[in-house]
Amino acid sequence: MGASSLLVSLALFLSQVLGADVDPALPFSDYLDPGNNVMLRWGFDLVRDSILFELRVKTTGWVGFGFSPSGGMAGADIVIGGFGPNGIHFTDRHAVGNSLPLLDERQDYKLVYLTEADGQTVMKFQRSISACDEDDYAITDIPVKLIYAYGKTDNISYHGSQRGTKEVNLLKYMPKAKLQDSKYFDLTMTNFTVPAQNTYYHCKVMRIPALDRKHHIYRVEPLIENLDLVHHLLLYHCPPNVTSPKEQACYSGEGPTECFQIVAAWGVGGGAFELPEAAGIPVGGDEGDTLYRLEVHYNNQNEMSGRVDNSGLRFYYTAQLRQYDAGVLMTGLAVAPGYAIPPNATDFLSYGLCDTSFIPQLVSQSVQDLQVFSVILHTHLAGRKVRVGQFRAGEQIDFLAMNDHNFEFQQATNLGRTKTVQLGDKLLVECTYNTDSRTELTWAGLSTTNEMCLAFLFYYPAMSLSDCVSVPDPQALIREMGAANESEWHKLMLSKRWDGQSVREYQQTLKRVQQYIVLANNVVSSVYRGAHLSLKIFLLTYRATLGRFQSSEPLRL
Repeated sequence: MGASSLLVSLALFLSQVLGADVDPALPFSDYLDPGNNVMLRWGFDLVRDSILFELRVKTTGWVGFGFSPSGGMAGADIVIGGFGPNGIHFTDRHAVGNSLPLLDERQDYKLVYLTEADGQTVMKFQRSISACDEDDYAITDIPVKLIYAYGKTDNISYHGSQRGTKEVNLLKYMPKAKLQDSKYFDLTMTNFTVPAQNTYYHCKVMRIPALDRKHHIYRVEPLIENLDLVHHLLLYHCPPNVTSPKEQACYSGEGPTECFQIVAAWGVGGGAFELPEAAGIPVGGDEGDTLYRLEVHYNNQNEMSGRVDNSGLRFYYTAQLRQYDAGVLMTGLAVAPGYAIPPNATDFLSYGLCDTSFIPQLVSQSVQDLQVFSVILHTHLAGRKVRVGQFRAGEQIDFLAMNDHNFEFQQATNLGRTKTVQLGDKLLVECTYNTDSRTELTWAGLSTTNEMCLAFLFYYPAMSLSDCVSVPDPQALIREMGAANESEWHKLMLSKRWDGQSVREYQQTLKRVQQYIVLANNVVSSVYRGAHLSLKIFLLTYRATLGRFQSSEPLRL
């Protein structure tokens, strides 16, 4: 990954709303029947193990919805609601055959509201993603058979033909928008001969087709010719001072602020992605003759020669503008020289801090809260886990995302619902590494054997901002380690005996050292430093809030 780039599969997940108002808590929707009489909307929070549903049915009678192992009634986990003689009824049930489902001993579904109006019944309810008892169906990241039924009256009786089933992947939903004016363009390498090197980054600056007015990209598809070589793709928007196409090895002399506004990405194991219906990536119009830089990371482990590649990305765009422009913000630990992870560590923790209160000082336009809908978490081979904590007024209010890391599958994390990051919130990216099989220091850097600790936030409305990261003050770190200068510190790090105690001491030193907060866009970067930016101070709040911060146990909200 590059200094402002991360390998990762920007797999933005689409929230397609079919004929209903956009609700950040219910970003996904699908019709369950061919006649479009039954529509399901949903959103979820993996961290809180919660999923929210809204069922809209064209009837003023009872409605039923459930999860079935086979698509039929037998063994299904079902909820039934409506208006009876005594008002609203809503029950958690399970089916043992083709008869009225039995009441669960535990009622694990929570009704939010139920209405009947204008010939339509709307039932909104919540449940756990996992199963709460033996009668509940655990929702996983594989497709599930959803069943529905409804009556013409509120007297619960045989539904007749008013029933059906549809298989949907609720936690990894990826619809494909069908727009009549849809067009696409490709940005790819052209007969590029991959060097016989273990790790190589190639960059190609090119133009997109001329568009006389603003359009929105709504879908991005990978075009991968060599799956065994291509580890990630990143596309960057170039600033106005970049005026001509060129092609060269990445990070080989170009200016530090040149073409670093991330637009899209793909990572190994990922697929196509679509943006939420509320937002699109802007292209054309006032941007004029704008260029873009495609970065391809080739992971040529066997150092094969003579391999030719034409990989890249396909962008679908439309003149039907969405409400917002979408953007990507890189957060975490800046990829900078001088950051090292010791060997012989089983759960070494690194941190990167984004303090959003500084954003208005860099961004000239009116700044709004960030509506985050997808997050990409990234480390390299030593990474085992990444978590993004969200803090407001010194208290943790959420985890934006968390995962157990797999270097060979770097897909975007679907948040399940749009999460608001208010200006002033602090975002702490925590990465866990295992280096117990390594005998030397692991340095921050581009190679897969180097390390990173980054999280990309996909959000709207977009700002002219690419990075909000932090890095330990190098001079303060040198002093804390008892060295007189950088050369002496480097020798100390290389000669140090790294065991359990020295690893823990070094980790605590990194927490004490003050951090620089770095904000950057395509034009300028700003560095902020002050007492209140001390990661030591911030982590004390973090530890006090979560209690088990020093432990390898999961942090609890």
